[in-house]
Amino acid sequence: MRIIQIIDSLESGGAERMAVSYANALAGRIEFSGLVVTRKEGPLHNQIDKQVSYLYLNKKSAADLKAILRLRAYVRQNNVTVIHAHSTSFFLAFLLKLSCPDLSLIWHDHYGDSDFLEKRPMIGLRAIVPFFDGIIVVNQKLKIWAEKELKFKNTIYLPNFPTEENIFSDDTKLKGAKGKRIVCLANLRVQKDHFLLLEVAKKIKNFYPEWSFHLIGKDFHDAYSQQIKHLIVAFNLEENVFLYGSKQDVKNILDQSTIAVLTSQSEGLPIALLEYGLNKKPIVVTDVGEISSLVQNGKNGFVVPAHQNELFYDAVVKLIGSESLQTNFGQELFQMIVANHSEEAVIQQYLNWLDNSNV
Repeated sequence: MRIIQIIDSLESGGAERMAVSYANALAGRIEFSGLVVTRKEGPLHNQIDKQVSYLYLNKKSAADLKAILRLRAYVRQNNVTVIHAHSTSFFLAFLLKLSCPDLSLIWHDHYGDSDFLEKRPMIGLRAIVPFFDGIIVVNQKLKIWAEKELKFKNTIYLPNFPTEENIFSDDTKLKGAKGKRIVCLANLRVQKDHFLLLEVAKKIKNFYPEWSFHLIGKDFHDAYSQQIKHLIVAFNLEENVFLYGSKQDVKNILDQSTIAVLTSQSEGLPIALLEYGLNKKPIVVTDVGEISSLVQNGKNGFVVPAHQNELFYDAVVKLIGSESLQTNFGQELFQMIVANHSEEAVIQQYLNWLDNSNV
């Protein structure tokens, strides 16, 4: 097989990281593995394996003819047979298919608001999806939605998988007291519900003032991030909640942390959760997307309903109060990920699906 991944940027988001992970994982398993970035490069460029063929299109508009022709030439030059388009890059894959009808198209749907699918725009998708040969989804809700709303049968759920990062520097130094740090790996987006986290942090400060929260993720400098910063001041949390922006040395950051959390109101299967487990962190997370398929409440982590800040607070307090529980949760989650969400298992399932679908 000769497969390329297409993604719009190399910012540190879940879809972007999986595009890089698929390209890297396939590099040693198939004849040709490539990665095409359409609009914007970013920090994940450092994570691309040397065996992966790379192309940056610098696309200026949705129908940038120059970018389409460059992609077409790259595909023809490298005898690419399968286009694996992630998230919104499906439109460029569709335009390419019009001039290269022999190509097989796969769409990887990473839609983050899968708990609010009724609000998802449909017109463009319904027109384009018939040109695709398969759809990969990141949770079961998206699979049901694709089969029902898009009338697309060849749909498969493949869980995200964690990968070891390429470390270039361990330069992030977390503030706060050692052994009393709570980390959250999540870009500053509405669906991540940092407001719930701040409500919990405010209460934690009252009873456990030595504990601190560390927010790692891209700041889009929009109204949502401004509100987060406003609340940090309003809740008098300047010495308890810290923002770091987007970082690449995730393992280094987690090594400095004691507890890991996610307060999302919607998810697929978040990469952050897999990284928490791979680094044996005890977790408190919300019950959205596929999280409960991985986290068994009270066995390898605490799972609470979304929007429930009191329940979330109670779960964090239980972990703060028990080092043995922290250790047990971390070990159990690690074993679950190794057994069910390894790169090897997912990629093998992916390749089998492509073979059986005659892609």
